[in-house]
Amino acid sequence: MDSEKILREITFKAVRSGGPGGQHVNKTASKVEVKFNIKDTQALSEKEKEKLFDKLSTRITSEGILKLSCSETRSQHRNKAIVIDRLFDLIKIKLKNTKLRKKTKPSKNAIEKRLISKKNQALKKVNRRPPKID
Repeated sequence: MDSEKILREITFKAVRSGGPGGQHVNKTASKVEVKFNIKDTQALSEKEKEKLFDKLSTRITSEGILKLSCSETRSQHRNKAIVIDRLFDLIKIKLKNTKLRKKTKPSKNAIEKRLISKKNQALKKVNRRPPKID
């Protein structure tokens, strides 16, 4: 992953946003939308592209574009910085290799303790019942 190439390939769009700011948000375009074309990028290898398509399938459009937006602050520049950080964090996290989970069994001692505690709990409940009158 080449972050400098990614920065050159990103397209930005500023739009009007809701949220904090009162009348200010009605006059200025402070929300920033970022589009990153994963399909045509030169910054990622083919394996990395495939991995991103698998892991981000719900966030990528049919054209292969990843879209992110930010409207947290009233400043377009801060929103732009925030959304760039989010994009890089998202890509880095999704490209990391995840460890395979090893299946484990509880030990015999742990199983025995669990069963004993269940029996004790059941006895508590039984002892709380009123006695049967015949």
